Amino acid sequence: MGVTEQGLTEQILSQIPGNPWAGLQRADGLWTAIREGQRTIPSMVETRATAMGEPDWDVVIAGATLGVVIGTALAQRGWRVALLERGELRGREQEWNISRKELKVLVRLGLLTEDELEGAIASQYNPARVAFHQGVELWVEDVLNIGVDPVELLDQLKGKFLIAGGQLLEHTPLKQAIVHQDGITIQAGEKSLKTRLLLDMMGHFSPIAAQARNGAQPDGICLVVGTCADGFEQNNPDANRSGDLMASFTPIRDQCQYFWEAFPARDGRTTYLFTYIDADSGRQSLEALFDDYFDLLPEYQGVELGQLNFKRALFGVLPCYRKSPLKPGWDRILQVGDSSGTQSPLSFGGFGALLRHLQRLVDGLDEALTVDCLDRKALGLINGYQPTIAVTWLFQRAMRVGLEQKLSPNQVNEMLSAVFRVMEASGEKTLKPFLQDVVQFPALASTMLKTGLASPLTVAKVLPQVGLPALLRWTGHYAGLGGYSLLNALRQGGAPVELKLSPQTMFYLHRWQELLEYGAGMDYED
Repeated sequence: MGVTEQGLTEQILSQIPGNPWAGLQRADGLWTAIREGQRTIPSMVETRATAMGEPDWDVVIAGATLGVVIGTALAQRGWRVALLERGELRGREQEWNISRKELKVLVRLGLLTEDELEGAIASQYNPARVAFHQGVELWVEDVLNIGVDPVELLDQLKGKFLIAGGQLLEHTPLKQAIVHQDGITIQAGEKSLKTRLLLDMMGHFSPIAAQARNGAQPDGICLVVGTCADGFEQNNPDANRSGDLMASFTPIRDQCQYFWEAFPARDGRTTYLFTYIDADSGRQSLEALFDDYFDLLPEYQGVELGQLNFKRALFGVLPCYRKSPLKPGWDRILQVGDSSGTQSPLSFGGFGALLRHLQRLVDGLDEALTVDCLDRKALGLINGYQPTIAVTWLFQRAMRVGLEQKLSPNQVNEMLSAVFRVMEASGEKTLKPFLQDVVQFPALASTMLKTGLASPLTVAKVLPQVGLPALLRWTGHYAGLGGYSLLNALRQGGAPVELKLSPQTMFYLHRWQELLEYGAGMDYED
């Protein structure tokens, strides 16, 4: 038998430590199962009409990588918290990019000191570019320009968690959760735990979230591939001083509009290629996307592949659902972070999305435990509807090309250029929140009106592309964003009223106040 010739992606990935080529094949297998509708619906959660008895824990968190953030905050408030992790709790080598002001919540909640936070910052740069093929190019500062070292950050939080009395159970995967009237019995590895509340922080492919969604197909997908490498500096003197938040330099290709990110890392330069698509069975594989990445990277960064020393490969299939954040499917179980779909369909989610909601999540969970509001209705308000997230579905749809659609080659770039020209002219108060995944009603209304007046033909092309059903859904969310903004403004402008309500009623009131603030995007700090 002859030897199969290696493709370029296999050649490069097979030489990187950790064998990312094998990981890419596993991820492609999952992506194939999604496209073909062949995923098995898990049966991890059961309900029983019996009493559990006295709990050992107040909170068990499945998924410790980001669960340790919330776990530490709750443990420091006196709750008995156990963290389950199927492997070892250790951050990856690749930095998490975020804006500095978003990190302040870690200090505000007492999770880290200012010095400890500074010690976890591995890299930073300014400025960052937004650019589209044959269109607009603009530069911003202090947006997603901080690279946090996950290894250092998680090590710090792990220590704080253990000091606060939390218990970390590594190499202990969650196997089953049985919901009783008064708690949840959890089987994890060989251990059995009794808890009042289970937090599912197992990420995009959480088996509990999959069971709650009953195998529903994702409404959108972000495919992303990339690497971290050094050697760019030979031809690119700005490789360690600037980055791209979102850039394109090609028209539509293979029914996809390709976007790029690039930013300095502690040990090289990270570059990503990503695209927004549906889950149609005819869509390309991750390997095919990686082939295009290596084909286009030299032109994008002005460097030959032979000059680069590849250190890490990065890839993912990031599903998103219109019904997000995910409503609890059972009493006493709540999805948090990526498993809930808290991020917008434009965002990669993860660390940044969690930190944006961290204060309200910790406050809400703390109060829910205090007043024993742990049924699905009460927990559902912690994951309540947020129109600032919902309105972004139309934006993702406008950057997506259907397999059968016939669009002009540069239509997506022209649309984005028209929108970003208006936002740039409107100033940073309009532009920066959007780049950090926050949409506010005044800025959105003004941007849409001005874009329609400045580029009516470009806007007209988008309407048949996104389709009438998507446009009608968006109109409802747009109205919701306006309504939330108005109610939040009235709430903030009214005189304080001292209410004598039950603790449980106060819990509901506080959650609605938070939903109005976050749902209107008014939690954003300048």
